[in-house]
Amino acid sequence: MIAIPSILSGQSNKPGQMPQYLFSDFSSCKVILKGGQIQNTMMNYNMVSERMVYLQDEQYYDLMNPEMVDTVYLHLKKFVPFGKTFFELLQNRPVALFIQHKGELEEAGKPSGYGGTSKTAAANYLSNINQSKMSYNLAIPEYYTVRVSTIYWIRKDDKMLDFQNEKQFLKLYPDKSDLIKAFIKKNRLKIERPEDLIQIVNYCSALK
Repeated sequence: MIAIPSILSGQSNKPGQMPQYLFSDFSSCKVILKGGQIQNTMMNYNMVSERMVYLQDEQYYDLMNPEMVDTVYLHLKKFVPFGKTFFELLQNRPVALFIQHKGELEEAGKPSGYGGTSKTAAANYLSNINQSKMSYNLAIPEYYTVRVSTIYWIRKDDKMLDFQNEKQFLKLYPDKSDLIKAFIKKNRLKIERPEDLIQIVNYCSALK
């Protein structure tokens, strides 16, 4: 694999934790290349950089050639490349459905005098990351958090459309929204649960 060290180098804001990663630890995964070759490695997904990261000789490296990858099997989930990022593939048929796991560094405020907080150091830290994408071992200070966004994508009429909640999803089916709302309510489904979302999307497909 062609790669460079991850700019965050696996650092975290709490000892033993890596909040920028989708999973709590690096684990064995299977990488299927477009040519059919199979590679096995220790991997995790960095939600902040939106890169697959693999562990080799106790160093963290970004996967820099996702265009060569067909599928990554990680933690019993499937991931497929979209540009430089990877989306989790929930299903491919009858309707293709994906999850984008996205994280953003946020400054919670560094403790200062009189019980207050200061965000000056936090702002400088973000600036350093933006200016030093090739830097090694940038630690995440304890006064940082990672805000995670879950974005769903559906391939509808040969277009990739995104949504984050039920209201946004219903707008994708304006002429069927009442039927879909009734189906969701009757079956006590939630958009935020992947297994429920699959049911909802397949129901919408059957309405056609």
